[in-house]
Amino acid sequence: MTSAPQPLDAHGERGWLPGVSVIMSVLDEEDHLADAVQCILDQDYTGSLEVVIALGPSRDRTDRVATELMGRDERVRTVPNPSGRTPAGLNAALAAARFDVIVRVDGHALVPVDYVRVAVDTLARTGADNVGGVMAAEGVTPFERAVARAMTSVIGVGAASFHVGGEEGPARTVYLGAFRRGALDRVGGYDEEFERAQDWEMNHRIRDTGGLVWFTPRMTVSYRPRSSVQRLARQYYGYGRWRREIMREHPETVSLRYLAAPIAVAGVTIGTVAALAGRAGLAGQAGEPWLRLGVVAPVGYTALILAASLVTGRGLPPASLVRLPLVYATMHGSWGVGFLASPRDLRA
Repeated sequence: MTSAPQPLDAHGERGWLPGVSVIMSVLDEEDHLADAVQCILDQDYTGSLEVVIALGPSRDRTDRVATELMGRDERVRTVPNPSGRTPAGLNAALAAARFDVIVRVDGHALVPVDYVRVAVDTLARTGADNVGGVMAAEGVTPFERAVARAMTSVIGVGAASFHVGGEEGPARTVYLGAFRRGALDRVGGYDEEFERAQDWEMNHRIRDTGGLVWFTPRMTVSYRPRSSVQRLARQYYGYGRWRREIMREHPETVSLRYLAAPIAVAGVTIGTVAALAGRAGLAGQAGEPWLRLGVVAPVGYTALILAASLVTGRGLPPASLVRLPLVYATMHGSWGVGFLASPRDLRA
């Protein structure tokens, strides 16, 4: 256990407030980087602030956009991230950061004008090592709006407060995060072997070493969901693969929430195969009734998703509502398959 950190002075004139380094790891973010950085530069925080961008090997104009941002504002700096991996980029930006409060922001995240001020105030008020808030998914197209609704519902992503909101208090993890630098130094930064779920794994180590992770709904970040079924499936397939790797590394973190999707995938798959075998008469007369019972799993899951879509989709435009069952099935199925197919040498 570590001793409680000293409170930050979150009040006063410029120079009294702790300096804040905002770190970003970006790859192929030409379309969003300028807006994301401008949201940081426009903060109402009166203390010192800088933005350190780790640049991966992008195939678009991300590097040029970053260079233009540096030319317009001396608070923006860049560091190389040759591997392009998010945790490696975050560690590179962290190593170059000058200040004692570290705020992580993604290259496509739009933070509100009071985000840094609220983060510093919450760190000081709670004594936490990391504070964070809500990943507020907001879509524009009908499909994106359906994904946004699924990502803020228990049926879609479970009851994690950074997805569905709730009262402020201690949390297992938070979205992005604002850290005391000492906490990051204590746990050795981000684990660069984790391509995904590096935030969850980092927060686990912070808590495991006696630190406090704190959720507050006052820190809300706009998030743009994936724009197609294919992109959504790839995203959640990756989540499932890396969630299983975290469970291998930290078996004490196993919970029903993370097992629900793979259990559903296994049940629906086995049930469907059994139902088809029963219909084809492959088990003989004695076995056919049992095999036909396999239809219960896929039919039951379909009924559950349709009912959940009607309940959680209230207020959605019809074009988004009709896509919601597909979105739920894609999220659950991709996560579950990724989890079940996750190889033991994933981090090799």
